[in-house]
Order: sequence, then C-alpha cells, then structure tokens
Amino acid sequence: MGTVWESIGNWMATSGVKILIAVIILIVAFAIINKLVKVYQAKAEKAGKLDKTLIKTLGNIVGGVAKGIVIVALIGYLGIDTSGIAALIASLGVAVGLAVNGTLSNFAGGVLLLITRPFKVDDYISVAGEEGVVEDLKVVSTKLVTLDNKVVYIPNSTVSTSTIVNFTEKGIRRVDLNFTIGNDFDYAKAQDAIMKVMKAHEKVLKDPEPFVRILSHGKTGVEFVMRAWCDCGDYWDVYFDMLEGVKKSFLELGVTVPHEQLDVHMK
Repeated sequence: MGTVWESIGNWMATSGVKILIAVIILIVAFAIINKLVKVYQAKAEKAGKLDKTLIKTLGNIVGGVAKGIVIVALIGYLGIDTSGIAALIASLGVAVGLAVNGTLSNFAGGVLLLITRPFKVDDYISVAGEEGVVEDLKVVSTKLVTLDNKVVYIPNSTVSTSTIVNFTEKGIRRVDLNFTIGNDFDYAKAQDAIMKVMKAHEKVLKDPEPFVRILSHGKTGVEFVMRAWCDCGDYWDVYFDMLEGVKKSFLELGVTVPHEQLDVHMK
C-alpha cells in the first residue's frame, strides 16, 4: 500500500498539478473569450457600421475558433501527442462527414443568408410556416421569437430554401380591414365615419393617405375596405384600435350591421 500511495503522490505532484493548471487556464480563458466577444459585439453595435445579425454571427465564430485554439494548446501542454489526435480525426473524417451532412448544409445555408441578407436581427418575418422576430442568426439555425414569446429554431438550410416574407424591411405596413353595413343605412355617413377614425389616430400615417371605399354590394349589406399605413412597430396597435374605433363610431351613428337570417313561411 505504501508503494501505491507513493505512486499516487508522485502523479499528483506532476501530472495532477498540470491537469489542475490546465483546467484553471481553460475556465479563465473561456471566461475571457466570452467577455471579449460581448465587448466586441457591444462596441460594434454602438458604432453602427455592421448590423446585429453579422455582429452576432462573427462573434460566435471568432469565439468558437478561439476556444478551439485554447483546447488544442492545453492538450499539447499536458503532453498528449496532438499528431495522434489529428490521425484519429482524419480516420473518422468520412464517418463524421456523413453524420454532419445536414449540419454542413445548414452552415452553407447560414453563409448564404449572410450574403443575400433577406432579413436581419429584429426583423419580423414569416418563414417555413413560422412567424416571429429574428433574435439571432446562428451558424446552423435561425432563432425566432413569436408574438406569444415562443422561441423557434429553424435550420438554415430550410430558411435559405424557403419563401421568406419580411414584414419590417420597408419600415411601414398597411392595415387592411373590411366593414359591412346594412343596405338601408346611408353609406356616405359610414364611409366618412371610418375615415375620421383613421385620421384621428396618431399612429396612422398621413402619407400614404388613409383609404376607404366600397368593396362590394351584397344581398344583405354594403362592404367597405379600409387601408391605413403605419410604422411596422405600431401595426397591431393600429389594427385593434381601428376595429374598436370603427365599432364605437358605428354605435354612435346607429349603423345597422347585417346578419344572416332565414325567413320561414308556413302554409
């Protein structure tokens, strides 16, 4: 037993100390790299020369490469033959290539998205059946946050090959709503009431001008189409405010809203 404890003591005094030092260096180095990446991203965003999408992606790539270099350096410090590791990686290259085939296509999709730039961080988009605000464009996936605060990760290969609808790229959006009144009510008064609601709202833009016209004449009523432009961030406020405002105005005017009904005649 004395010989065993002596061997353990010798190992702790040599290899054990080196492993402890390597672990400490690894933790400190990773913390420093994470801190430097965050500082770089904050300064780059403040400078405004690059958008958030590119800043975050470059930060993730640089941080990952730096951490990889630290790991390789520590492996060499511990006396492990890195050439053997390189040979092992080379021998597994084919298997790894097959295993990460999907990942590589996602990476290629991410590069394509960075080049073509169909959207950027903070844009509200629709893609692959999902809608949300772009929070991050990662190496292999795009991160969306939906209106009900769900986080959705979509593979970049899917994003790059799908139809992308960018709702915020132009800066303004149009709110389209339809309203129907009874045939017996003065349509001009109803049309004027809808226009007044739009013009009175502070978030409805004056240019392009608000628009309201008759869309169709039905058997039970007259249908209007209303179009109001607003800033992208105000879209849902304007949408719901228009519904409530027009409803209130119609009630004040006594506008009759048609309802489907069935008349039954008994013989």
